[in-house]
Amino acid sequence: MTATDEEIASRVQQGDTEAFGVLVSRFEPKISRYARKFLRVAEDREDLVQEVFLKAFINIKSFDATRRFSPWLYRIAHNEFVNALKKGSRQPFQLFDFDTFFPELSTPEIASDAAERAELSREMEACLTELSDKYREPLVLYHFEELPYDAIAEILHIPISTVGVRIKRGKERLRVLYEAKFGKRV
Repeated sequence: MTATDEEIASRVQQGDTEAFGVLVSRFEPKISRYARKFLRVAEDREDLVQEVFLKAFINIKSFDATRRFSPWLYRIAHNEFVNALKKGSRQPFQLFDFDTFFPELSTPEIASDAAERAELSREMEACLTELSDKYREPLVLYHFEELPYDAIAEILHIPISTVGVRIKRGKERLRVLYEAKFGKRV
C-alpha cells in the first residue's frame, strides 16, 4: 500500500529527509504546471518551483499532518509566485482556454478557424490579467489546477462559500471586461 502524502510528510517531520524526495516527485509536475499560470519565462518558473520545495522542506515542521498536504504546499507555491510578480522581477503569463470559462458557448459559433480562435484567446487572456487577484486566483486554481473548493479555500485562506462566489463573480466580470474592451458579446 502506498503511503499518503500526509504520512510521508510526517516521516519527514520525524527526520526521514529522504522521504521528502517522494513528495517532490509527486508534486513537482503539479507545482510546475501551476507556475506556468503565473510566469512566462521557463527559468523563472524553475527557480521558483525549487524555492517552493526548499521552503516546504524548511517549514515542514509547521505542517499539521492531520490535514491535507497538497493545500499546504499549494499555499507556499501561491505565495512564492504572487510575491515574485509583485516584486516585478518576473513576467506574468496566463494560459487561457476560452472553453474552460465559457463552455456553454459553441466553439464553431465563436471562432470559425484557428486564427480567430487564437485572437479570441489573446483577447480573453488580456481580460483575465485585468481581473483582480481576488477573482483571478480562484478561477486559475479551479479551472486550470482542477482543485476542489475546499483546497482552494485552504490555499487562499477564505471560506468555501466565498470560493464559489468568487469563481462565479470572476467569470461574470471576465465576460463584462471582454465585452467592454473588445465590443464583442460572449
